[in-house]
Amino acid sequence: MNQDEIRFDFHGLGLAIKQAREERGWTQAYVAELVSKTDRTIMNIENKGQHPSFNLFFKLVTMFDISVDQFFYREEQRDEHSCRKHIMLVSNIIYIAETMKQTYPNIN
Repeated sequence: MNQDEIRFDFHGLGLAIKQAREERGWTQAYVAELVSKTDRTIMNIENKGQHPSFNLFFKLVTMFDISVDQFFYREEQRDEHSCRKHIMLVSNIIYIAETMKQTYPNIN
């Protein structure tokens, strides 16, 4: 692993997804159907912190209106240099998402 590479722990995000799902009274199977995945995939994301694809990540956080700031911008990392790096990261993610939408218009 490159020393500049950031390892992202998806456990917190999985718990946020689980909480939002349960607040709506939805089952893992129902969420899986909405995002065209198996309920096993949703279970692994929620309980094991499995890394979802970017497309699935985007669908889930959008569906449940989950702010990812709390996961990307931890308190101890909020210095000016880190904020700039994260802004660039988010800008790149948005660019990639927009490019994917244009390249693959049938992907939900």
